[in-house]
This record gives sequence, structure tokens and C-alpha cells, in this order.
Amino acid sequence: MRSLCALLPVAFLLAACASTATPTDPLAARVHQIAGRIAKRHGEQAAMAVAYRDAGTGASLFVLPNQRMHPASTMKVPVMMALFDAVDRGEMRLDQPVPVRNRFESIMDGSPYELDPAEDGDPDLYQAAGGTKTLEELIRRMIVRSSNLATNLLIERIGATRVTDLTRQLGAEDLRVLRGVEDDKAFQAGMNNVTTAKDLLVLLEALLPEAQGSPFSPASRERMLEILKAQEFNEKIPAGLPPGTPVAHKTGDITGIHHDAAVVFPPGERPYVLVVLTRGILDEKEADATIAEISRAVWEERRR
Repeated sequence: MRSLCALLPVAFLLAACASTATPTDPLAARVHQIAGRIAKRHGEQAAMAVAYRDAGTGASLFVLPNQRMHPASTMKVPVMMALFDAVDRGEMRLDQPVPVRNRFESIMDGSPYELDPAEDGDPDLYQAAGGTKTLEELIRRMIVRSSNLATNLLIERIGATRVTDLTRQLGAEDLRVLRGVEDDKAFQAGMNNVTTAKDLLVLLEALLPEAQGSPFSPASRERMLEILKAQEFNEKIPAGLPPGTPVAHKTGDITGIHHDAAVVFPPGERPYVLVVLTRGILDEKEADATIAEISRAVWEERRR
């Protein structure tokens, strides 16, 4: 395996970096150009991690694949997967009712806190407080609208430890889910969720129809991909693809953190997985455009 590290500016040499591409590979060159521009503009606080693998050709590109970052809402993908694993085991049902409420306990000290609807991608769910929603509807809202309220309700239901245990079973070595959203006391104490580009790629590959050793039933894999395809925030990886290209993906955005993790389905071909994580780009539109540019480069170069 050839190393791409020599191509990258100092600001990006923060972790192990490897690629099957050679330094003269057009895709590697384009990614290097984008990385260099981001490093020059934002300095050493910025980082960009890329993990790409094509299920059909086996082609791959990894840039800082093991760089640990705050996952933002991409952590909702392993939460969904743990819930479907429980459904496959007969421990839960997708149609089971889940009480909706906006009151949670900090993992730091057990003190209560509430979520701010204004900071949630799905403020409508708060109107259901005092009632119930099905497990499947909450999963869908967690992914499609990135509902923070649904996420916390579901983490309470499945348990953060079980989510992390499943990621280890699937081969994601560094991804960690400790808590739900807006647990400020835990955040201040450094008790945070963690992900890497490689780990998100490994998780998404477990959803592919051809996945070997996947613990999920074919029906569950199909349902999870269908939910991810319904994602309503499409300014990142999908924006770099031809219109109408099916994409099953999950974004993540907090201040200075902007990610997208996707399975792309080129018509008539086997899918590929692309994960792009960024840190240190404060302008969300710039981060979106950068991730879309990486997506466009992968799409164009894989077809040459």
C-alpha cells in the first residue's frame, strides 16, 4: 500500500494516512489540491479526513482515515444500526410505541436537562411531548431530519454502551458513542462521542447487500438504506453528483465540524462508500462546497 502522506501539507499530518493511490493518481492529486487549499486558508486547526472504497472495483483512497473527530450527527448512524440489530434479535419492534418527552439526565452527574427546539433539525417532534411515536418513526426522524430529540429518546431506549459494542463487532475500532445530544455538563467534562472516517466507512459497508458477515437481516439492511436515502439535507456529498443519483447518507454539523458519510449508487453499477469529515472550517457553506468538491472528484475520476 502506497502512502499519500508525502502529498499532504503539514496541517494534515496529524494522524496515520494511507492510500492505495499513487502520488500521480488523478484522484489523489485532486484531493491533495483541495486539502492544500483548506490548510492554507484555515491553518493548522483545520483537518480533512477522507475514506473511499468502491464495492465494484475495490478502488480506495484514505486520507487521515484514523483521525479522531467529534462525529456531530453522524453518530446517529450507529444508533440506528444498534436499534435494527435489536429488532433482528426480537428484542424490539419497529411498531412499538415510545413515549416522547423532553427531559434527560446528564451522564456526568445525573442532573436533568432539556433540548432546545430552535437548535433541532426537527422542531415539530416537540409538539408530540406527552404522547408516543413508533420506534421506526423516531429512527426515521433521527436520520432524515437529524432530530436531536428522537436521538436522545432512542439512545435511552438502546443504551450508548450497546451502540459502541456493536461498532466494535462490525470492525469500527475508534468510534465511540457515550451520550446523546446537548449534554453540556458531559461536553465540558470531555465526555464526548468520537468517530473516524474509516470507522464510518466500515459501518456503511455493513449495510451493503454483498456485505460478508453482517449481523443484520437483508430486510433490515434494505430498510436502513432506504431511510438514509430519504435524508433531507443534501448540500454535501449529493451536491457533487449528477442530479438524481441515489445516495444513502447522513450529515453532521456543529460549530466548526461538518461531515457527510454516504453510500452512492451509480446507475447500473455496484455502490461505493465515501466519507468526508472536516474540522476547523467555520463557514458551513464553505465546508459543504468542499465536501461536494471531494464527492465530484471521486465520481469523475472513478469513471475515467
